[in-house]
Formats: sequence, structure tokens, C-alpha cells
Amino acid sequence: MNKNMTDRSVEEDQSDAAARRKKGEFVRGVSGFRHAIGAPDFPAESGRYHLFVAFNCPWSHRASLARGVLGLESSITMDVAFPSRTNDDDPAGPNLWELNPKRVSTLTGKPFPECTVETGTGKGLRLTKEIYGLEGSSEQSVPILYDKKSKRIVNNESAEIIRMLNEHASELGSTLSDKERPNFYPVDPDMRDEIDRLNELIYTAINNGAYKAGFSSDQAIYAAAFGNYFDALATLEETLAAGNRPFLTGDTFTEADLRLFPTLYRHDPIYHLRMKLNGAKILDYPHLWKWLCRVYALSGVKASNSLLHCRQGYFGRSWNNTIPLGPNVPMQYPEAYEHPELCDR
Repeated sequence: MNKNMTDRSVEEDQSDAAARRKKGEFVRGVSGFRHAIGAPDFPAESGRYHLFVAFNCPWSHRASLARGVLGLESSITMDVAFPSRTNDDDPAGPNLWELNPKRVSTLTGKPFPECTVETGTGKGLRLTKEIYGLEGSSEQSVPILYDKKSKRIVNNESAEIIRMLNEHASELGSTLSDKERPNFYPVDPDMRDEIDRLNELIYTAINNGAYKAGFSSDQAIYAAAFGNYFDALATLEETLAAGNRPFLTGDTFTEADLRLFPTLYRHDPIYHLRMKLNGAKILDYPHLWKWLCRVYALSGVKASNSLLHCRQGYFGRSWNNTIPLGPNVPMQYPEAYEHPELCDR
């Protein structure tokens, strides 16, 4: 991998993590599997790799989004977990990702059609915890990039998964030609520097910042995360406004756009309420709103996720398990993402 594993755009500083959590700060843990496609043990081959994701998880959304935009849907298979984790009465315990297509959504009153049984290992496992257990790991998180041939986990850090899918898209079986397929991380050093700078801002203040605001139990920590989040949105609004850029670095969709999209996709219908990020909606930022609609219109984006899963996953874990039905003004989501003109009201 080209990325330094301690880069602030990939993972959070773990110093004094236990004490910080005790104080009330959300501290995201570090992913334990950091192998790379292209290494001798994991050659880039079409049909060899598999993703385990949950659509409500924004880190998983990065991986499913990369798979869709790069034209890898037919060559990288994928299993989708139910968005609400196991309950206290589950024999295996609570708070575990479950691959159970029969589980009924409290929002829709029926199963989600996107949810699947486990097909990657060939063992029909129910829990992602069991997939990790095959390798003696106690981890439970998604996404997981899995090698079906060697029966091993390749990587479970989303920032690295999207980088390697992009780097090896052609060999992995992309249905898009090199000309048609976007390159998330172009070789131009100036472009890479800009993407790296944006990645750090987006990860620290927005991707991880949303969780620091929503899951912190200390008012001062929440307030700082809230301020950083909206300061970053203002910076990105200005970035897009400069020269009326269609994407964050200019005319092409890059890794910075991909990493920003899952959070902003969730902001108005989910995070504005659930993460207490009610300072503004993305609709209030005309350039960001039009950018969001522009990305949503790209091939492979819509099918990479579901706001129904997001609503179930985020609000189904709240204290009373009741899931809000809105917002309905100016219209329902995600249909609103097909209307860039809404920000001109």
C-alpha cells in the first residue's frame, strides 16, 4: 500500500484511548487485517474476492461504493448484513453483525431484500464474528475483504480496501474500460497531495467527526466535534465554489469525493437528528448539495447503499427503537438527491 498506516486520514490516534472513552469521547478502534491485493499471497484475480458489508455502516459504504463505481459488481461478490445488530436475547450475545435475510425490519415490517446469507466462506456462517473467529481474531467489524480461494481475510480497513480496488480494478474484472472507469488516486503528485489533504480533513472532521459528535457523552467533546464538522463543511463548500468545481479536486471524481459521500448521504435524513448535527442541512450548502446530487447520479452509486437500511441501523439502536419517518420537506430522501435544484429554493 502507498499509504502510511498511521496516517490521520486512515485511522485515529489511539493514545490514552481507554481514558478518553471513559471521559465520554468516541474513539474509533484500529482494524487488525492489513494485507493488500497485489501481494504474493493475494494476487489480483477476477472472481477471487468477496466483500462483507452492512449498508448502514458508512465505512462499509465506502467499499460497496468503490465496487459499484469501478464496475466490479460482477467480479467481486458481496454479502449484506442486517442493519440492526443482534439483541440481548441472541444466543451469541448482543451487538453483533448478523447475516440473516429473514430478519424483519421494524421500519418496513418485512425483510430487506438486499440482505443475504453468508456465501463468502462457503460455511454459511451467521455472524461476522464467526468469520473472524476462523482466523483466531476477536474482531467483529465490517467491511471485510475476503479471499475465497485461500479462505483468508485480506483487509478490514475501508480506506485501504478502496485504494486497492482502484489500483487493481482492471485485473479484478472491472466491466468498464480504462477510459470509462474513474481513477480515484491519479499518479500526478500534485493531485495526490490535494487528495491526501482533503482525505485528512474529511476523515478527522466529517467521517469520524460525525461519530465523535453523535456518540460522545461529554458536552465539551460534542461541542468541539460539532464545530469542527461544520467548519469542514464550510471549507468544502468554498472548495467547490472556487471555479465552480464539479468535484472536490476539479473535473474528475476521486478518492476524496468517494470518502466524503457516505457521510453527506446520511446527513440530512439521519445525522442531522441522530448525531445531533443540527447546525445545518446539506441543502443549506448549494455547492455541496449539487455535488451530492452529482455523485448520486454516477453509475453504480444508487445500488451501493440504502437509506432504509441506514434508518433501521441508526435509529433502531436508539433508546426507544422508534425510527423517524421523515424528513418529507422539501421531499423524501433519497429521491431528493435526484433534484439538485432544491437548494435554489
